[in-house]
Amino acid sequence: MTQTIRFGVSIDERLLKQFDELISKKGYVNRSEAVRDLIRNNLVNEKWESNDDEEAVGTVTLVYDHHTRELADKLTEHQHEYHKNIISSMHIHLDAHHCLEVVVVRGKPSEIKRISDELIGTKGVKHGKLVSTTAGKDMV
Repeated sequence: MTQTIRFGVSIDERLLKQFDELISKKGYVNRSEAVRDLIRNNLVNEKWESNDDEEAVGTVTLVYDHHTRELADKLTEHQHEYHKNIISSMHIHLDAHHCLEVVVVRGKPSEIKRISDELIGTKGVKHGKLVSTTAGKDMV
């Protein structure tokens, strides 16, 4: 078990007020937990940008009109092409025309970005977004 270290931070009063409002809105019980999450988020982003050797995880969210000719087949083909990286997907019918698909991708950050770009860039996808995260091995 690691030791918890306490440290002080100097911060402008207005910035602290905005931070307190934000953490209250997000439901944090205290500033410490909010600061830990900010640090973790930045560490994950840094790893994605600077270290392409470590395994990472991401989710690709896609919204599309399922009536678009051959689009569902093209998206499925992409997913089969990267079957070693795509570990799960979920398909949701939003309404009579639109679907939301969430694809969980694992691999090196550059691989995940490439797969994400291909899925999002498929003609007919109305909106797509990659959310990058960590496989959790080094997270504290």
